[in-house]
Amino acid sequence: MTAERPAAKPAESAPAAGLPGSVPADASVRGAPAGSAAGSVARGGAELDEPEARPNRLLELLGQFWAWLFLLVLVIFFSLTGKGFFDLFNFQAMGANVAIMLIMALGQTFVIISGGIDLSTGFVMGLASVGAAMAMSRLGNDPPLVLVVLAGLGAALVAGLIAGLVNGVLIARLRVPPFIGTLGMYGIARGAGFILSGGQPVSIQVRGLGQIGNGYLLYYYPEVGFTLLSPPPGLQGVQLRQLVGILPHPLTLTIVLIVACWFLLAHTRFGQHTYAIGGSAEAALRAGIPVRRHTIRIYVLSALLAAVAGVLYATRFTNGAANAGDPLLLDSIAAVVIGGASLFGGAGTIAGTVIGALIIAVIQNGLVILAINPFWQFVAVGVVIILAVLVDQAKARVVQ
Repeated sequence: MTAERPAAKPAESAPAAGLPGSVPADASVRGAPAGSAAGSVARGGAELDEPEARPNRLLELLGQFWAWLFLLVLVIFFSLTGKGFFDLFNFQAMGANVAIMLIMALGQTFVIISGGIDLSTGFVMGLASVGAAMAMSRLGNDPPLVLVVLAGLGAALVAGLIAGLVNGVLIARLRVPPFIGTLGMYGIARGAGFILSGGQPVSIQVRGLGQIGNGYLLYYYPEVGFTLLSPPPGLQGVQLRQLVGILPHPLTLTIVLIVACWFLLAHTRFGQHTYAIGGSAEAALRAGIPVRRHTIRIYVLSALLAAVAGVLYATRFTNGAANAGDPLLLDSIAAVVIGGASLFGGAGTIAGTVIGALIIAVIQNGLVILAINPFWQFVAVGVVIILAVLVDQAKARVVQ
């Protein structure tokens, strides 16, 4: 008998990719010894990738925080060149002056993030100031001052609510483009304000009202210390020069609204839906978000914040004027854009809007201190807006 030859061992087939026991195609490279040619190729590729990734990361960080750096540069520049710029009194005055515009910009932030724009806020603010002034003047000095201010606030909020609802319904229900719809409300609010006021500012003759709009949260007098809401009684002449006011009421109100809007946008479902609608309204609708209802709420919020700004104007200047917010409209939009919000929607923060408003305020204040022609303020703000758009486009290319 011939010995049987043992059966040939079947060849092992290569395991399929992704199955247990499979070996990645680049295993020879990743598992190669350090001195091998394959290992050198792998290390060389990694070394080539790292220098490319590092500049991109730096550019991305620069694009994200350029507004903060630009604000810091402006503060340093004007502090070195402008006498009296770096001063507590000047900083507080700057904060009080920017408060009205910043409150309008807070509402504009929600609108722009959602992919819209609100051109009516300037004259809604003016209409609200006229309504508040008329309501407070009608009550006069007989009721308590708090009741007078609340009556003015109520009248202003009603005006803002109506304007916001009309804007929201036009845009969300009737599909009118935001630019056209709010431009129409711009004209309506403008005309209504001038009709109610007779074309003239409405003066408010109420005792103590100016103290609310121009007072401070805290007062410090060396011999007394800190007092709340009102200075120590009996101060006269030279003593008043030693009195230091801390946190003007307009700035205090603005800080409260900043915190409230930041929380609303960053930590609530309302903010999540706003970003989702701005990113893609169709996708948000498919995800179950009530896009139309939410859009109406956004425009109502913007108009209500404009109304609050109108009340602040009335208490600060003790009058209401139909055109009070007209010069602040474009500044409020500029603050949002400079702060990093995209006019196409889906991007923006409350902190960015605050930084954008501060940049505008520092430029305006610094140029005045340097005794430069005030018309250069418009040029400077325009240049910053263009710079913000260019930075945003460059940042988008880096991300891609």
